[in-house]
Amino acid sequence: MKATFLKYILNFKLPAGTSRGILKTKETFFLKIEKDGKIGLGECSVFRGLSFDDVPNYEEKLQWTCDNINLGLANLVEELKQFPSIQFGVEMAFLDLKAKTAMHLYPSSFTDGDDAIPINGLVWMGDFDFMQKQIVEKLDSGFSCVKMKIGAIDFDSEIALLKRIRKEFNADEVELRVDANGAFSKNEALEKLKILSEFEIHSIEQPIKQGQIDDIARLCETTPLDIALDEELIGVIDFNKKKELIETIKPQYIILKPSLVGGIKGSMEWIKIARNNRIDWWITSALESNIGLNAIAQWTYTLNNPMPQGLGTGSLFTNNISSPLEVSEGALYYNSKLNWDLSKIK
Repeated sequence: MKATFLKYILNFKLPAGTSRGILKTKETFFLKIEKDGKIGLGECSVFRGLSFDDVPNYEEKLQWTCDNINLGLANLVEELKQFPSIQFGVEMAFLDLKAKTAMHLYPSSFTDGDDAIPINGLVWMGDFDFMQKQIVEKLDSGFSCVKMKIGAIDFDSEIALLKRIRKEFNADEVELRVDANGAFSKNEALEKLKILSEFEIHSIEQPIKQGQIDDIARLCETTPLDIALDEELIGVIDFNKKKELIETIKPQYIILKPSLVGGIKGSMEWIKIARNNRIDWWITSALESNIGLNAIAQWTYTLNNPMPQGLGTGSLFTNNISSPLEVSEGALYYNSKLNWDLSKIK
């Protein structure tokens, strides 16, 4: 068995606005395992500025992984605890290696094309007109759940946008989620949550920056609007530390990005803890290419979570890997009539 990796730069069709700045490109790495004439592909999607494993020796660790691929899946996942995106890439590649059909990691009604995964439509930050245009496009294309990134333009403009949406669509027609990416200060957060709650918002992701445990715990206890932890989970590796975090903060939801929280194994630990504490959850991609998105989607489908998932990022890039993944009427499908085109990464 041998392994190699390839760096790949994904280019956004349009600049993607977040509270951390404007994204124009996204760096990722493809991991290829070869054994007995078979190939297994995985994606190690480090997220610069956010990933726990955004470190100077990242590519050295990828090379170490390739050099030590014969350690096997379980040993590698254990050895790579400090590198969650590489953990996920390794899991993915080994799943693909043993799959009967390439890229069919979890054969199901989803991969057969007979069922789909409900997803939210993602609205990036920008000026008022740009955000409104995106919302109209999402609603026109059949989404019944829309997630808005907030915190980049002034709060009053964002509220005006929400007011306009709710004037046309009630909460039964369109579920609204907002993602602050930690943009609110701890002193203003509760007041802003009260204002947001007037628009029957489903939930808000990470209202304040991660690491303020006592403050986010108080917010979750007093909030008029359900809170979903996202960045707060990044870098928490030990199972008991995960348990302590959830039991201390007591959020209404947690959001799991496999590339950021230790792949499938790490995500399943969070899900187990959430279930034990009667906390709901959903899965979100983290700007992977279609290689990673495919793995996340197929795995997510097996979890039977009826909530809209955050898996609508495949169409963001001009040079994504062509795949059978399609978004239609607010859901992600695997169109078995379409083929993978892996020529860009061979």
